Amino acid sequence: MLVGLLGGAHCLGMCGGVVGAFSQALPSQGVLSLQQRLAFVLAYNLGRISSYTLMGVAVAAASSALVLMFALDPLLSALQLLAGIMLILMGLYVARLAHWLLWLERAGKPLWNKIAPVAQRLMPLHTPGKAFLAGTLWGWLPCGLVYSTLTWALAAADPVQGGLIMAGFGLGTLPTLVAMGAAATQLKRLLDNKKVKIFSGFVLIAYGAQMSYIALNQVL
Repeated sequence: MLVGLLGGAHCLGMCGGVVGAFSQALPSQGVLSLQQRLAFVLAYNLGRISSYTLMGVAVAAASSALVLMFALDPLLSALQLLAGIMLILMGLYVARLAHWLLWLERAGKPLWNKIAPVAQRLMPLHTPGKAFLAGTLWGWLPCGLVYSTLTWALAAADPVQGGLIMAGFGLGTLPTLVAMGAAATQLKRLLDNKKVKIFSGFVLIAYGAQMSYIALNQVL
């Protein structure tokens, strides 16, 4: 959840266009009350978080199966080390000190190019159910933060833990993406503040370093 919260500036840049498109696809302002519009916003965000959770369950189940079938305990430690390294890279990315995670986003674009037209066919979003389905597709948008957190779920080697890790990440991104709209300018100004970025990045780097240290001790 903390990773999702601290990655808020990246979420604004990466998902701003998607949120804007979904907002434009809702029934007009005069038709919906504020509470109804909020229901739509929550619906497509919960759809997105559901996709993240499904990804976490899937990758953790795969790594769990490998560890159980082949008794690859060293593999688990290696995955935990990978997750720690990816958290460090994520921290550098959030702090705008390095952009190595961009190659992960580029790697996911071919899949997104196939999913995006399906999401487009769901427009306009007449019901919260339709908004939820659109959100599940949005969850597959290429994102370095998502992919980095997935390595953590992979290292968990437990489908429940993997799902919880990704659900927590998604919930952490929720305040930023729900707040987009009237407060987006002020929010973007805060999250784009250099000191905020550096603080957020170094918190993630510290956590990644701790995870890497624990994994190295297990390997050695």
